[in-house]
Amino acid sequence: MTEGRFHNKTVIVTGAGQGIGFEICSQLAAEGAFVVLNDIDEQLTAAAIDKITLQNGRCMGVSGDSSQLYIIQQLVDTAVRATGSLDVVIANAGITLFGDFFEYPPESFFRVMEVNLGGSFFLAQAAAKQMKLQENGGSLLLMSSVTGHQAHKNLAAYGMSKAALEMLAKNLVVELSPYHININTIAPGATITERTASDPEYHETWSRITPMGKPASTQDIAAAALFLTSTHAKHITGQSLIIDGGWTSTSPSPY
Repeated sequence: MTEGRFHNKTVIVTGAGQGIGFEICSQLAAEGAFVVLNDIDEQLTAAAIDKITLQNGRCMGVSGDSSQLYIIQQLVDTAVRATGSLDVVIANAGITLFGDFFEYPPESFFRVMEVNLGGSFFLAQAAAKQMKLQENGGSLLLMSSVTGHQAHKNLAAYGMSKAALEMLAKNLVVELSPYHININTIAPGATITERTASDPEYHETWSRITPMGKPASTQDIAAAALFLTSTHAKHITGQSLIIDGGWTSTSPSPY
């Protein structure tokens, strides 16, 4: 394999059994990274590892709920045991639970916060502790959304969690910069994944209301993730990059 931007780098990516997370892992492995891949679904985790290995990538998996502290620690420990260091962490795991604000149940609210906020916060914390010990810096990336920037019907809790992640990245600049750790977020808009492709109207609807004429591909999102966690972006921190084909500039509703 040719040496790429992530040669000899060790990377953790959560929520990576398919979709955006898997594409990020695939591109990282192709650029020389050793990837520790996580998904809550054991079968998706195993299948993703097999695909990357078949492409001559180096990959290990830790399956489980990435909002749980013991899974987070297992991810960090696995990375360090395998290569001796941890260089990049991408907190991609998240859940979307739609619901009318007036009827939104507490169990849905707290689950969204547990996964989207708690999982990201404590993964960043565990990773930053390891990077601080190593004394050679690192990169953290959180997964936001256009719904953290623009109102979207039935996604009050989800949008709230994504906006909070952007504030977390901005706030952690103060605490992480002295250790040469940068932290940013990306905010994808409509993206074609296994989940959205199952909706027969998704591509047509979002192509119509996206200024660039189509939803994003997982490759579009992964390319931005790799840039922001590469050495080319070491002086970029506390920022959020929206990848939505211009949708937030006009914001027409899909409904």
